[in-house]
Amino acid sequence: MAVMEGTRTVVGIDISKDRLDVACLPAAVRTLPAFGNDAKGHAALIAWLKEVSPRLIVLESTGGYQRVLVAALAGAGLPVVVVNPRQVRDFARALGVLAKTDAIDAMVLARFGEKVNPPLRPLPDAESAVLIDLLARRRQLVELRTAETNRLGQATSTRIKASIRAVLTTIEKQIASIDRDLDDRIKRSPVWKEKEDLLTSVPGVGPLTARTLLANLPELGVISRQTIAALVGVAPINRDSGTMRGKRTTWGGRSVVRSALYMATLVATRHNPTLRAHYAKLVSAGKAKKLALVACMRKLLVILNALLRTRTPWRNHLEVA
Repeated sequence: MAVMEGTRTVVGIDISKDRLDVACLPAAVRTLPAFGNDAKGHAALIAWLKEVSPRLIVLESTGGYQRVLVAALAGAGLPVVVVNPRQVRDFARALGVLAKTDAIDAMVLARFGEKVNPPLRPLPDAESAVLIDLLARRRQLVELRTAETNRLGQATSTRIKASIRAVLTTIEKQIASIDRDLDDRIKRSPVWKEKEDLLTSVPGVGPLTARTLLANLPELGVISRQTIAALVGVAPINRDSGTMRGKRTTWGGRSVVRSALYMATLVATRHNPTLRAHYAKLVSAGKAKKLALVACMRKLLVILNALLRTRTPWRNHLEVA
């Protein structure tokens, strides 16, 4: 196997449940091996990547299949970046690549890395990964609770109602167990506890929102306000061309983070003096309520980013530039 020049090599990895397909640019290796998506396959892939010494490894978020691999690559000190699947598909269409196979997807990821050069960002550590899993499971249980509650309202049979109530009792116990686990893990980590305290010092931001942000947005407090807003998907994007002037829109981002931020902003526009005044000012100036809320989401995110960066708790008079 020929070893490529590390300063130029970009690797794309397409992830499926059982298999990892790999592509390299420049394509100095004609036939690349496929690896299993398991501990043995990860170890073989890491050994191969260390021989290749790429400057960038690109893969996309694929419903959780990537999580263990990303942790293994980051733990091995390899330059891995996880990109948005929608951006990659748009990139593929722009290249005229309409076919979709695992091998083609791996090559598209390599080309995306080569041309777009996505920046390396902090990745969740092992404890953060556990926190992400716990929060994801909690969201699933809450959705199940909502569904069962709706069924209870529609049920007429006494037996069916009893069955639904039994399921709801089990779900509530599972949610309470996860909440206790989350509390214990936060308390055991002084760094996490300090960050959570800083975030929850802001009126409108509760423990669940803070934990969701810390687990799913490790860049918070590390990068600029413009970059963090774009990363979450609350930065306005121009839609102008020639004499046409379109409305500014938001696009992309991390849906889990954006959902948590949205709920926090709803509360903050009622109980946080800075956000309440900002929302009222935008609405009185003629801004649609939905757009005003998005603007407040962005302002809240900028405030949270600044609090972690400066390690300063919220104060009513605090204004973030």
